[in-house]
Amino acid sequence: MNEKPVLLFDGVCNLCNFVVSFTIERDPKGKFAFASLQSDYGQELLAKQNLPQETFDTFILQEGDQIYLKSTGALRVARRLSGLWPLLYGFIIVPAPIRDVVYSFIARNRYKWFGKKDQCMIPSPEVRARFLG
Repeated sequence: MNEKPVLLFDGVCNLCNFVVSFTIERDPKGKFAFASLQSDYGQELLAKQNLPQETFDTFILQEGDQIYLKSTGALRVARRLSGLWPLLYGFIIVPAPIRDVVYSFIARNRYKWFGKKDQCMIPSPEVRARFLG
């Protein structure tokens, strides 16, 4: 198991790739590791958690043995970023089913609004070590 929190994301989703780049830029200490849901690491985690292995409608934050989905995962990531982003964690007081309505609406429309790649992103050499296979 990886010691760092792992952000798992849809590797072909342009919005998801933006979120990963955004996180990397605001994580100068390298607190997070990353893996696409399509990777061996991602597929193994999905199978272990009994989550769909072919449809990727959420990113997942893995912190040790704990898994956080949708808005809860996103807020837990924001809490560890530099700048004012940790202030967003205050939205954790809103019940997850309410937060997740917004999250799911964006997730359902992300390909239409932001597009899709033909293949998973290839990280730059500077951050490649933070990506798990």
